[in-house]
Amino acid sequence: MVAYILRRLAASAILLLVMSLLVFVGVYAIGNPVDLLISPEADQQEMERVIAALGLDKPLWQQYLIFLERALSGDLGRSFAFNTPAIELILNRMPATLELALAAMLIAIALGIPLGLYAGLKPDSLLAKSIMAGSILGFSLPTFWVGLILIMFFSVHLGWLPSTGRGETVELFGVQWSVLTWDGLRHLAMPAFNLALFKLSLLIRLTRASTREALLQDYVKFARAKGLRMRRVVGVHVLKNIMIPIVTVIGLEFGSVLAFSIVTETIFAWPGMGKLLIDSIQVLDRPVVVAYLLVIVFMFVFINLLVDLVYSALDPRVRLAHEHAAG
Repeated sequence: MVAYILRRLAASAILLLVMSLLVFVGVYAIGNPVDLLISPEADQQEMERVIAALGLDKPLWQQYLIFLERALSGDLGRSFAFNTPAIELILNRMPATLELALAAMLIAIALGIPLGLYAGLKPDSLLAKSIMAGSILGFSLPTFWVGLILIMFFSVHLGWLPSTGRGETVELFGVQWSVLTWDGLRHLAMPAFNLALFKLSLLIRLTRASTREALLQDYVKFARAKGLRMRRVVGVHVLKNIMIPIVTVIGLEFGSVLAFSIVTETIFAWPGMGKLLIDSIQVLDRPVVVAYLLVIVFMFVFINLLVDLVYSALDPRVRLAHEHAAG
């Protein structure tokens, strides 16, 4: 297992290197931030001074090598707009995105697995059919439209929940968290549900399909033939086996929630990394965009590694395959 983890870490380092090249070239080849950062009334001498200060007077390959050298020491560049380290801006916004993503995934898991399990165990019941119909709506409705409807109903019409912002925060371990205050939870409720809706529908359909498939397997039929209670058959035999693909999907979807919460953060003015990315793209703040994308790639790599380790813990056959591969 140790050899397997080392191989995955080496492959992850190569992936990060390739992605840094693609992201850097892709971002730095588009637009010219000088047009936005320098006043049109500035003279030629002033423009050349600013361009040299930003390092934009060098060829692209040279800019990349300088970026790579600094990145190895943890420096992903300074923001053109704020003149502060790009990674510092992202880390300051990360807690807001993390708590939004975690809340969305908790909603999706807490509702999606039980509802999907029920729909799989009793597929012909009216409630199961209603659950599946609701999951289709969750897939079909655009995130931005659902967000606007939530604001119109719960904020404008009923006045129960605030429509924008993060609310009151408290400091814990040096980080500001809004989930620890009532005002913060009220601000979090709508964006978290809006972000969870697609994942909730996905987990319902995946759990239902896995349950229906597991019920036809011989080990479940044997357990039922032994006279075990249905609750024990589901809890011990069905749920344990269907959790393997579900854990994999949850891990991958958590990564996508972190990376693509941009629409939800924009609609609810949630001060997370997604909103920072949108603001940075608007002013062509290249270092922040590159740093954001590399942080997201790193998160995906880490989450995939974590999912593989959990996967091997749930399925002994995966552990054996790793041991044989390690020789």
